[in-house]
Amino acid sequence: MKKEFTTKIILIIAILLVVVGICFVGYGIFQKLTKKVPNPIATIEVQDYGTIKVELYPEQAPNTVTNFIALANRGFYNGLTFHRTIPGFMIQGGDKNGDGSGSPSLDDVLGNGDTAEYSIVGEMIANNYTKNKLKMEAGVIAMARSDYTSISSALTEESYNSAGSQFFIVQEDTTSLNGLYTGFGKVIEGMDVVDAIANVEVTYRSSELAADAETPKDENGAELPADMPLQKPVISSIQVDTFGVNYGEPETLEPFSYYNYIMQYYGSSFAQ
Repeated sequence: MKKEFTTKIILIIAILLVVVGICFVGYGIFQKLTKKVPNPIATIEVQDYGTIKVELYPEQAPNTVTNFIALANRGFYNGLTFHRTIPGFMIQGGDKNGDGSGSPSLDDVLGNGDTAEYSIVGEMIANNYTKNKLKMEAGVIAMARSDYTSISSALTEESYNSAGSQFFIVQEDTTSLNGLYTGFGKVIEGMDVVDAIANVEVTYRSSELAADAETPKDENGAELPADMPLQKPVISSIQVDTFGVNYGEPETLEPFSYYNYIMQYYGSSFAQ
């Protein structure tokens, strides 16, 4: 009798332990499913200007956010500049050439030693990506891209998929850009820094140059770029806090090549 009682007690304890274990595991799963992971926060330190903090939106533009995080946390942006500033519009930076002509390499984003340049798909409505509803309001950060439609109106897809590392921060609402550029976050601190950068002294303002006026040139006769700061604000660093989330590696594309385009369509004519 005593042995049967002891067996029952052990069985009951075992059942209780199983139930407690199941509840514990279930609670852990429930916490993971219901716990809201904070969005990544990018901290942009600008020499002599201050700090800009930007909340990134991976739900709106996941691959763009992944690309930006990978570049930033590998130190790509450290020491680069804001090379184009237009008050009432935006400030643009992130070009390793410092003049708007540069593109990042696969090594810059992946650290794989591959020096080939790359671009990423534009996550925006114009490119048939409908999940990104972010409007180009003051404080929004977006990817800069090329416009190849001046070469051919057929090159819209190539234009939309030409972003790499260059980004801009909107200073004032610009509805004309809605859906045409990939917005992927918004400033949560430091809009006064954005305003200060937007109003630096530049070579000349594109908006102030008459349509029939000759483009200003430097002492060597080379055309000066419009809206380029005389003293370009330096990005000391960009670091992104992901709050423990691993966003992995971005999906990349081979960028559009104007040379290859010309050779493809007109090469046979040149050869004759």
